[in-house]
Amino acid sequence: MKMRKVGSLVLILALLVSLVGCGGSTQNSDNNQAAPTPQQSEAANAKMQEMEDILMAQLQPLPETNTGDKIGILVITLTNPFWVGMKEAYEAAGQELGVEVEVMAAPTENDSKSQLETLQAMTAKDYKALIISPIEPFNLVPGIVQANNKGIKVVNLGPGVDTAAVANAGGKIDGRICVDFEEQGKLAAEYIIEKMGSEGGKVAIIQGIPGAGQSEGRTQGAKKAFESAPNVELVSIQPANWDRNTAYNTATNLIQAHPDLKGIFCCNDVMALAAADALEAAGQREGKIIFGVDFIGEAAEAMKSGKLDGSIAYSSTVYAKAAVLLALKTIQEQEVPETVFSPLAVVTKENIDQYEGWK
Repeated sequence: MKMRKVGSLVLILALLVSLVGCGGSTQNSDNNQAAPTPQQSEAANAKMQEMEDILMAQLQPLPETNTGDKIGILVITLTNPFWVGMKEAYEAAGQELGVEVEVMAAPTENDSKSQLETLQAMTAKDYKALIISPIEPFNLVPGIVQANNKGIKVVNLGPGVDTAAVANAGGKIDGRICVDFEEQGKLAAEYIIEKMGSEGGKVAIIQGIPGAGQSEGRTQGAKKAFESAPNVELVSIQPANWDRNTAYNTATNLIQAHPDLKGIFCCNDVMALAAADALEAAGQREGKIIFGVDFIGEAAEAMKSGKLDGSIAYSSTVYAKAAVLLALKTIQEQEVPETVFSPLAVVTKENIDQYEGWK
């Protein structure tokens, strides 16, 4: 089965990461930030190339490029740094591959109605394909059917569209590219478990929007890992809707209810950074492990200072390029895999120096 095959690729890459180190996504471009050394850049580039090789192997034979095709891209929101990084990566991929891309987004992380309205407006344009990342599994279904009816190919990147709902509405998805969300949660939880050591302790999970594919997958992966570990007690799973202020308040309440909490897994970096802020404000950051997902620039800087323990990464540059290539394959009526999977990397405060220049 494809999932098992890709799971093996993820594990291989994670092993490579652990050997090199002691583990959404653009680095901070602050002018005061020291430039990576040639050795650091080489290490990050090698990891990104490893990811690209795995993705390109799944996309063989590669489609014709420099076609000038117009591809519309709908991301979740540009208020989240991860999706800002994806927008930049899509635009770079379009330039590299010789196609025209236009990136649109919902105004906020949970505005599913506006996201659908944006997709419906996009179907009136002369795109050959659309690459979409839904806020939740059902909100874009009418827009997908509308695109199908106009002969526009539809590729689903990242959070999954409910394909049964699409089929029931008379539509289809032409291609799918994602990461293994459950594996993301599992890898993060395993790091927390390892750092707690044999004595274990209490842990909690801060989710994104309940029902969103990436939130549910990451939660399930972490939950299974925590519950299977001896001496680890999962005391709470709380939604924070991808919102920084909500995550701050959730983390504050968690440590008030469980002052002996040892670890918090957050389903993205924005919430992980908020949790770290909450613990620092309460004077309880020391001795607690906080892990996120997406490896945004602010998270990278937080790892360097010790504020954040780690994040699950995948290269936005490579991910977006693979998505555009998959869209071209659908336009050119090539056979496509059932799902294309991006590999993962575990980035931690112990190996952060190996990821300078990552994008």
